[in-house]
Amino acid sequence: MDKMVAYCGLVCTDCEGYLATQRGDLAALAALASKAKADFGVDTTAEGCRCDGCLPAKGHKISYCAQCEIRACAVTRGVANCAHCAAYACDKLTAFFAMAKQAKPVLDGIRASL
Repeated sequence: MDKMVAYCGLVCTDCEGYLATQRGDLAALAALASKAKADFGVDTTAEGCRCDGCLPAKGHKISYCAQCEIRACAVTRGVANCAHCAAYACDKLTAFFAMAKQAKPVLDGIRASL
């Protein structure tokens, strides 16, 4: 499977939600929904955790995609991911990196290769 990097630098193809969706594993998605509620107070369902990655225009998106400012900005700018943006790394992305430290080296690596 080719690696899919989200706009924010998370690797979609390594994500529990993405992998469970691709396997059609509803039990794993339900467990992920329970974990989201316990860890982050997010009230979602197995269906809300289904995801084919945030990059494709069609397909399942986790429920958070509807409110993700990083994704909305990147879609509006038409970039492959934030590493391709002239404003890299903006305040939204820098704040995100504080929570998802694994995303910054991914985008930094892509940016260095451009």
